[in-house]
Amino acid sequence: MFDRLIVVLAMAMLVCASAAHAQPKPASKPDPVSVLAAAKNASGGAAWDALRTQRSEVKLAAAGLEGSVERWSDIANGRSVIRYRIGPISGAAGNDGKQVWTQEESEEPKIETGAAALELAANAAYRDRLAFWYPDRARAKIEYKDRAEANGRKFDVVTIVPEGGRPFEFWIDVDSKLIERLVEQEADVTRTEVYSDRREVQGVRIPFHVHTSRGDPKLDEVVDVQKLVFNEPVTSVAFAPPVAKAEISFPVGRASVEVPFEALSGHLFVKVMLDGRGPFRMLFDAGGTNILTAQAAAAVVGPERALPKTLNVASTVINGVELGGQSYVVADIDPFLRRVEGLDDIGGVLGLEWFVRMPVRIDYARSRITLYDPAQFKGASGTKVAVAKRGRLPQVSGTIDGIAGMFEIDTGSRGSLTLTPAFVTKNDLEKKLAPKNVAITGAGLAGPVRASLARAKSLKLGAVDVPNPIVALPKVEGESAKGEVAGNVGFALMRQFAVTYDLPNDALYFERYLNFGAPDIADRGGLWIERSDDGFKVIDVVSDGPAAAAGLKAGDVIVEVNGYPSAQLLLPAVREVLRAPPGARVKLKMANGNEVTVVLRDLV
Repeated sequence: MFDRLIVVLAMAMLVCASAAHAQPKPASKPDPVSVLAAAKNASGGAAWDALRTQRSEVKLAAAGLEGSVERWSDIANGRSVIRYRIGPISGAAGNDGKQVWTQEESEEPKIETGAAALELAANAAYRDRLAFWYPDRARAKIEYKDRAEANGRKFDVVTIVPEGGRPFEFWIDVDSKLIERLVEQEADVTRTEVYSDRREVQGVRIPFHVHTSRGDPKLDEVVDVQKLVFNEPVTSVAFAPPVAKAEISFPVGRASVEVPFEALSGHLFVKVMLDGRGPFRMLFDAGGTNILTAQAAAAVVGPERALPKTLNVASTVINGVELGGQSYVVADIDPFLRRVEGLDDIGGVLGLEWFVRMPVRIDYARSRITLYDPAQFKGASGTKVAVAKRGRLPQVSGTIDGIAGMFEIDTGSRGSLTLTPAFVTKNDLEKKLAPKNVAITGAGLAGPVRASLARAKSLKLGAVDVPNPIVALPKVEGESAKGEVAGNVGFALMRQFAVTYDLPNDALYFERYLNFGAPDIADRGGLWIERSDDGFKVIDVVSDGPAAAAGLKAGDVIVEVNGYPSAQLLLPAVREVLRAPPGARVKLKMANGNEVTVVLRDLV
């Protein structure tokens, strides 16, 4: 969130721009300093000289979510801090002049060390200080780039490279002399901000509307300023990262606690107590935001009480380990979970708040999670892999068939290795991996995710080598925005190891364990099924796959599996039957009375 929000708000003072094309260059290039000086005069002139601090309150709409953001900036030295709540996501980010930090939800603050984050923060601080008008405040290389046109308007384009930052462009309207656009590179994606609705505040003209585009309209962001004030005191504003809170409680005398888990359809579930109520079966996901189903939230707050949008839970306990002061978003996802996971009693999702506070070991072979008291943790066995970057998920450097990239390690993903479309396109992997079948590999609230399947020769995560992984190449609109991420490593590969997440120290440890070397397999039935009122509904079949060969088609409803009525079976168990060894025969009876036999085989 830091890279996106703080940069969006930095120039706006406070997210679809059409394509532009270069115009014939002027006979001689204008002086960029003079062009910028004219922009200053057109937007307030000497009134800018008196500004020392700025506070803004804005509404932000992005990716179908809406929320609010408050931002403070110290114009004199480039310090800044923002606090936001966008849909179910809340957090903060800041730059105190010494450290760049981010904090999501109620997790511990994280000091940013990645080059991209530090460069974007340097750019934001440079713009906060208005150093393009006051060069004594911060050094930069400033050049006139070109004359350009967009939407019938002409612009002088000035390129600026702040010290410690990366190039960005100001597009300055030739007629109005106002800075109308900002163009900046974010990994493989170009971000364009368009400014409008200028209003006078304390003698200067400020854009109160900012529209940001990254190429896909679905990813547009819109900022509308609600309040903006200059020169308020900032002596009480906390620009530095918050002090970590002691919220973890382990049983007396215990340095670690083992927790049994269920692995169902590639997801991990643990039993959780919430304010003394439960236990609730909850999905344990390293990147998972705290979410409660409406059913679970009702059980926590008590009967006949209105459900809040956000529920504050004083005590969250997993097998004796307590995490205090947690906030859960209440979401009506019960029908979705019953349909896709096939279970009636899922209470929600948690995980991120645990993984960022303590080391966590997942022993897939024994179905055990170990939670470690961070104050007493002595280290882990296995091959250490450094966490190169942390967003909501830890990212590690690796290669797929020798091609380098950053890979997310995701306990919440049921698949093996899912590559991002941007990485696939950049490295021509459709041709190199030659995927064959297209199948549904998962489903979210937005619907099923389809991907073509291939098998690579080797995935390397640091010094850890995983041979012959199955690779999913999805075609998902909007995924191109994840330009810095090569792929997502999930349950089907991780189960070959015992993995210790030591995120407080930015490390992962991989132990070759009981399951290591087990073949990586995809669904061998060639169909995706979900739970329905009267059985298991066939959502999709793989063309020329085993299910299609048996005559199954989308829309069919399965009422018996190998002679067992669907009412006696759980959806995860049926999915596991469809992963049996090649040649296994699975007898299915349909709601219309038809009976078929699916002969399983590998799809890739």
